[in-house]
Amino acid sequence: MSPTITTSSEANGNVSAATACAAAKAAVEAEKTGPQTITLAKALNTALADAMHADPSVLVFGEDVGMLGGVFRITDGLTKTFGTSRCFDTPLAESGIVGMAVGMAMNGMRPVIEMQFDAFAYPAFEQIVSHVAKMHNRTKGAVKLPMVIRVPYAGGIGGVEHHCDSSEAYYAHTAGLKVFTPATVADGYRMLREAIDSDDPVMFMEPKKLYWSKDQVDLDALRGEHAENTERGTSSEGRAAVARPGTDATLIAYGPSVPTALAAAAAAAEEGRSLEVIDVRSIVPFDDETVCASVRKTGRAVVIAEAHGFASVSSEIVARVQERCFHHLAAPIRRVTGFDVPYPAPKLEHYYLPGVDRILDAVDDLQWED
Repeated sequence: MSPTITTSSEANGNVSAATACAAAKAAVEAEKTGPQTITLAKALNTALADAMHADPSVLVFGEDVGMLGGVFRITDGLTKTFGTSRCFDTPLAESGIVGMAVGMAMNGMRPVIEMQFDAFAYPAFEQIVSHVAKMHNRTKGAVKLPMVIRVPYAGGIGGVEHHCDSSEAYYAHTAGLKVFTPATVADGYRMLREAIDSDDPVMFMEPKKLYWSKDQVDLDALRGEHAENTERGTSSEGRAAVARPGTDATLIAYGPSVPTALAAAAAAAEEGRSLEVIDVRSIVPFDDETVCASVRKTGRAVVIAEAHGFASVSSEIVARVQERCFHHLAAPIRRVTGFDVPYPAPKLEHYYLPGVDRILDAVDDLQWED
C-alpha cells in the first residue's frame, strides 16, 4: 500500500487540508469546557488530533487505525476529521509500516505509527534498531527522523502471550531512541505532544491497562502549557515526577506500575510508614537528578516494574541509583518485577504482576532498625 501524501481533496473521499483544519479547530473549540474527567485513551486521542491540527506534516497510520480507530480506539475519529491521506490503514506488515515511516520522516513528514500490540512490533525490530535509531548518526546529523512509534504494552488486561509483553528494555538499550511511558491522563496528552514535536525518534510506550483510567484534567490548560513550552523552547521531556511525597523510602516506578506503587504507598501510610513515589515517565533520557534526590532523602528504595527483572530497565535504575547514592543508602535497593518467564495465561497473570503485597514485603526487607 502506497498512499499519496497530499493535502488536496480527492475522489477517494479525502478531505482537503482546509476542511480538515477547520474541522479540527471546531473540535478543539467544542472541547473548551475547563476541567473534565476523561480517560487516558481520550487524552492520547486529543493529543493526536491537536498535533495534526497544528502541523499538516503530522500523519497517523498503522493496522486498523483508520475508520475502526485502532484496537483500543486511540485514533478514533481522526480519519473522519483529517481524511485518509493523514490517517490511514496499512497492510499487516510491521516492518513495512516502520520502513515507510522512515522514508516519510526523511522527507519532511512527522509520522506517528501504531504497533497494534507490544509483541507485534518485533517483526519491525530490525528496522527500528538498524535504521530508525541510527539514521541521524549515520548521516552525521544531516538527516533527522522526527517520528513516533506508539506501542501499547504490558499486561493487566487478561490477554494472552504476544499481547502483554513489556518490551521497553529492548528499545532503552538501543542508542538513538527516546523511550517515553506516561502513567497519568495529563501526561498522556503532554508527553505525546512532546514526542511528536521531537526531531528524534520516540518509542512511545502506552500502558494498555491504563487506557481506561480516568482523571480530571483541563485540556485547555494542557494546550496552553504546550504552546508556552513550544514558544520558550522548554518541555517536561526527560523529567521524572514526584507522584507522592514521602520520607521513609522511595518507590521508583514507571508506566503501568505507577498506580500499583501509589496503592502500596497508601497502604503503607495506614501502617505509619511514609513512602515517596517517583514516576520515571521518561526511561530515555533518564532523570537521575529527581530520582537520586528522593533516594538521598529517604535512604531506601524499591524499584517496581512489570517487565522481567533480569537485564531490565529496573536493573539499570538500581545500578544508576547505587552508583550515585551509595553513601546515602541505609539498605540494599530492592526490586519487585515480573518473573523471568513467558507472560502467563490470563487466569495466572495476577501472580505474575507486581502487586501491593509484594511491594510492601520488599519495603519491610529494607533493614529497618525497629
